[in-house]
Amino acid sequence: MLDPYFFGYGSLVNAATHTYRSTHPAQLNGWRRVWRHTSLRDQAFLSVTPAEGAQIDGLIAEVPNSDWQVLDLRETGYFRSNLDATQLKHGAGAVDVQMYQTQPELQATPDVRHPILLSYLDVVVQGFLEVFGEDGAERFFETTDGWDTPVLNDRSNPRYPRSQILTTSQTALVDAKLAHIGAQIVTPR
Repeated sequence: MLDPYFFGYGSLVNAATHTYRSTHPAQLNGWRRVWRHTSLRDQAFLSVTPAEGAQIDGLIAEVPNSDWQVLDLRETGYFRSNLDATQLKHGAGAVDVQMYQTQPELQATPDVRHPILLSYLDVVVQGFLEVFGEDGAERFFETTDGWDTPVLNDRSNPRYPRSQILTTSQTALVDAKLAHIGAQIVTPR
């Protein structure tokens, strides 16, 4: 029996944030990304919502020996569900793929008290740049809802535990995209 895979659509696209090495770029049909807040965290984080006709890029990665324990712990606040193989395009062949999403009974719209961490967004965009190039980073912004959520500029003291150092061009791209969409940037207190 083949090991299962996960579909990552946010920070899991950035392979520097995990140890799963058998990865493949993927596209998921019928879903959009959305910024969410739950009672389990102080900041906004990405989830997905069904959306007819939509498609998001992501990364699938093999979970050796079906050992979900470490990943489930990392993804606290999410539940894991099987994906319909007909919705997913990737190069791994016939494998079972699961995806994490926020628990509906715990989710709310992010607000100024629950902002998007810029250190988290940097990691996500860096992953999309590395896997899909600039076009993929552009698609990430276009296929994600909730950009009216404030963005906390924590770059100098990252609050995201898996933060990464971006190149000058990666940082410039994130900043330009946030300016283009009119994101509200707030400073830590």
